[in-house]
Amino acid sequence: MAALADAGFTETLDWRPVRFVLTDPHRREIDLHPLIFAKDGSALQASTEPEHPFFYPASCFVTGTILTTAVPCLSPEQQVYFHQGYEPADRDRHDMAQLRQAFGIATHF
Repeated sequence: MAALADAGFTETLDWRPVRFVLTDPHRREIDLHPLIFAKDGSALQASTEPEHPFFYPASCFVTGTILTTAVPCLSPEQQVYFHQGYEPADRDRHDMAQLRQAFGIATHF
């Protein structure tokens, strides 16, 4: 968090424990979703409905690359799965277009 603050990011939304958002002066956002990991590598994320947490199977955690740096991330399939069930914003449509282009993955919008 200190490195993000040093890069100019400040907290602009706090829905803990579900999520929180950091934004920089250029309006770039980092949307963080805290997870609790199980020994098998799966994880749970709190929900606005406490009796229905979000489940992340261990298989959805993969390694991606930013420039030349390997980073942990969610699989393209999991990204698509989590973009279901709501009316997408322009940035959601953009994200899905990027997944289609980069991975040839089918999306629902």
